[in-house]
Parts: sequence; structure tokens; C-alpha cells
Amino acid sequence: MKVAAVQMVSTPDLGRNLEAAARLVGEAAAAGAGLVALPEYFCLIGLRDTDKLPFAEPEGDGAIQRFLADIARRHGVWLVGGTLPLRAPDGQRVYNRCCVYGPDGVEAAHYDKIHLFAFDNGRERYAEATTLAAGDTPIALQCGPLRVGLSVCYDLRFPELYRALMAPPCDLLCVPAAFTYTTGRAHWELLLRARAVENQCYVLAPAQGGQHESGRRTWGHSLVADPWGEVLAVRPEGEGVVLAEVSPQRLAEVRTQLPALAHRRL
Repeated sequence: MKVAAVQMVSTPDLGRNLEAAARLVGEAAAAGAGLVALPEYFCLIGLRDTDKLPFAEPEGDGAIQRFLADIARRHGVWLVGGTLPLRAPDGQRVYNRCCVYGPDGVEAAHYDKIHLFAFDNGRERYAEATTLAAGDTPIALQCGPLRVGLSVCYDLRFPELYRALMAPPCDLLCVPAAFTYTTGRAHWELLLRARAVENQCYVLAPAQGGQHESGRRTWGHSLVADPWGEVLAVRPEGEGVVLAEVSPQRLAEVRTQLPALAHRRL
């Protein structure tokens, strides 16, 4: 199956972002992708972290969720819908939720980001816990011929999450992200390739990539890595689509020649 990572430079304008996402998913589908993944916060990167709160949707309903269902159905693809703000029970924060839709436009699964990012180097400060509630459940699902494990951005730094997703093994791990330029330059590709190698599976990483209207700069470098850790395709910055083929033969070859998954002891 051909898979696609959509790279965006999302704005504070929901309508503009949905229009861009629809166009880019259409490009990916036209190029033959059967599974397309949008980046974290594809729908909105506001001027402030709290700007997402008024756009929070109830579970199973809302303009963003209807949009994702519609474009999955329109193009007949599996769609990993980046993330969107979903109302949390405390009413003060939101879940950073990744919803997956089948080619029929029906939600097949969703995942709430478990690990919440915090960073302070004296110049840049982030604390997601002020606006986000953490999820607590690893999620993997069958997307046509592929078993797909879900994660979001900062989750990438926690290999135990991916080990939990590998029982049974996934064919593809998906990592929608909005890595900062600072942390992305240092660790993004390194961590993605490590997750591919240690779990002997493909990694699909759609990212935000560029200078946002808020002044924030995201790292981009959306990519697809294979089970040997080779980068098959990458887009450094700017909106666009990254495409690669997920090969069952390559998965079997790597896992047979070096059966590390079978050697696990802990």
C-alpha cells in the first residue's frame, strides 16, 4: 500500500487550514495513496496556546470531525486525521485527539495524546498541560492490509509506548507532529529512525513545517522510514505531500534476517 504524510504550515484560520488539508489529501489520493496522514494541529495553530479551546468539539460531532469523515469518504482513503481539540471532562482543557477514518467515512478509532510536552530553554517555553488533558490508552488498528499504531509528537520520546503497540506487531507507526524547530533539528529524524529500527516496522511522520503566523517555527521534515531505518522520502519545509510504498516483503525480510522482535525478554 502506498502511504502519504501531509506537511502543512497551519494558521489561526480554521477555514484556510481545512481548505489546505482538503487540497493536500486530494493530491495524495490522486498520487495513489491508500492511507493519508495529516499533521498535529492541522486544523489550527493559533497565536496563543489557548486559542484552540473555543474550537473544542464533543466526541463524534463537530465541523472538524465531519470534515475529516467527508474527505476520507470522498477520496476513498484511510485518513489519519492529525489532531484536533476534543472537549475534556474537566471543561477547562482539551484532549489532543487523533481520529482515524475509513474509506467509508466512518471513524475506525481514535487516540488521545498521552505524553504532554514541556520545554524551557530560557527563550522558548511550552507547557501543554495548561491546556491539554492527557490520554491513557495506546491504540492500534487495522487499516486495510496494514496494522497501524497511533502516537502524537512528544510521544516519540517514549519507546515504551511503541513497545505496547507491538503486541501484535504493527506494520506502520504513525506520528503526526508539530515539533519545534529547536527540538526537531536535534532529535526528530534520530528518534523516528530509532522507532523504526527497534520495532522493525515503517514509520509515517506528517509534520507542521515552517514559519507560522504566531511567530512559531516548526521543524517539518515529514518523512517515511522503512523497517531498517532508511528514510524513503522527506520534505524539509513548506506544505506538500511525502509518498512511499509500504512493502510486506520488506517487513518480512527484515524480521526474518534479524528476528529482534522474537528475541525480546523484558
